[in-house]
Amino acid sequence: VLLAAAVCTKAGKAIVSRQFVEMTRTRIEGLLAAFPKLMNTGKQHTFVETESVRYVYQPMEKLYMVLITTKNSNILEDLETLRLFSRVIPEYCRALEENEISEHCFDLIFAFDEIVALGYRENVNLAQIRTFTEMDSHEEKVFRAVRETQEREAKAEMRRKAKELQQARRDAERQGKKAPGFGGFGSSAVSGGTVATMITETIVETEKPKVAPAPARPSGPSKALKLGAKGKEVDNFVDKLKSEGENIMTAVGKRSTEAAKVLAPPVNMESVHMKIEEKISLTCGRDGGLQNMELHGMIMLHISDEKFARIRLHVENEDKRGVQLQTHPNVDKKLFTAESQIGLKNPEKSFPINSDVGVLKWRLQTTEESFIPLTINCWPSESGNSCDVNIEYELQEESLELNDVIITIPLPSGVGAPVIGEIDGEYRHDGRRNLLEWCLPVIDAKNKSGSLEFNIAGQPNDFFPVHVSFVSKKNYCNIQVTKVTQVDGNSPVRFSTETTFLVDKYEIL
Repeated sequence: VLLAAAVCTKAGKAIVSRQFVEMTRTRIEGLLAAFPKLMNTGKQHTFVETESVRYVYQPMEKLYMVLITTKNSNILEDLETLRLFSRVIPEYCRALEENEISEHCFDLIFAFDEIVALGYRENVNLAQIRTFTEMDSHEEKVFRAVRETQEREAKAEMRRKAKELQQARRDAERQGKKAPGFGGFGSSAVSGGTVATMITETIVETEKPKVAPAPARPSGPSKALKLGAKGKEVDNFVDKLKSEGENIMTAVGKRSTEAAKVLAPPVNMESVHMKIEEKISLTCGRDGGLQNMELHGMIMLHISDEKFARIRLHVENEDKRGVQLQTHPNVDKKLFTAESQIGLKNPEKSFPINSDVGVLKWRLQTTEESFIPLTINCWPSESGNSCDVNIEYELQEESLELNDVIITIPLPSGVGAPVIGEIDGEYRHDGRRNLLEWCLPVIDAKNKSGSLEFNIAGQPNDFFPVHVSFVSKKNYCNIQVTKVTQVDGNSPVRFSTETTFLVDKYEIL
């Protein structure tokens, strides 16, 4: 049985001593004080015996590493244990001196306890001892990371609230004496902010004389009545616009449609209706460079009236990117090549009625970086136990107008919510799927770039691949149907068009 392990001077003074059985301080000091006197025999050994104990020792410069054992202990095992003790000391002490040993005494005692338990040697090596004494806890790291994240989140929320209050104060100053409710309505309008503000001011002005005659009315019904009356005035205004010309009415209708739903089909579908649909599949590298971009487009023709079944479509192709066009096998290819018109090979035949027919499709495949419609630059940088992530977008194709843009960034699992710094637009955190969705209602030439900054525990690789989705009512390739004429007589035919530009796959690896 191992009684004690000690580091002492050559005079027998104990610097560090760890007892593994019940022993008094007086007894261990007496044993260590007697130890140098027993070695004065002039013989060189690794152990010394007395009537009751055995000293197994190893010189270390001006010090001794001493194990005190019982006389019936296995000397070979004790020598092996001694070597492990001697290797542990340099692990914690830079120099084998009394001051250095005293400074790291508790580290040494904890390491000694890993080697011997209740007097018996444990089956451990030096690397295991180092691991056990460090007491590195993953749960503690996670707890600290979560606490830091919560603190940063609270600070960010405080800054955001302060900005909101400042913005509200500025809005109130700009609006002057305007009622807070109407100010909120005017400022929160998504599209047509100026028009909404003008209408709001008109409502406020027209309400003032109407409130005085009927003060006894409850405020709720009177406001509802006034809003209804205002609606009639707006209808009258729209009727006046309609009488002035169809172009104005079409623009107003288109604007309200976009506000209601991006991809809503035209309200007034003509007998000849065309769907122009494009889908993009794009893969970029995180350090820049377009790996592959493939775009497919098609014109679908829908005829609902039999008298317009024999027609020709006049196509205008202003694309300069090298798009490959392909017509339907039943379409006259020579006519399309010579005059950019889509008509049947046999002019006497008719297009199918009440069904969508693909008449023209195109394809663009490239690795040219300048063709990327929307570039995404995601830049994570490590900051201690967390990552500062900066991500920005830039619209390269300024003729496009992208709606409902969602940039999806994956997040590490089990580290809580990200702390948002600066952001253009809004964000949603999906804790169940570990995703951060950056939401932007519109990206166009007026809003062509923006950025998002956030902090969260993780590694740079945790934030890829980044996925992008959007919809648009403007197609990427400038291919449009400008006119539709009948085969007989070449008279023009009214038609409607529905254009859609969608994402099939858009990712940054």
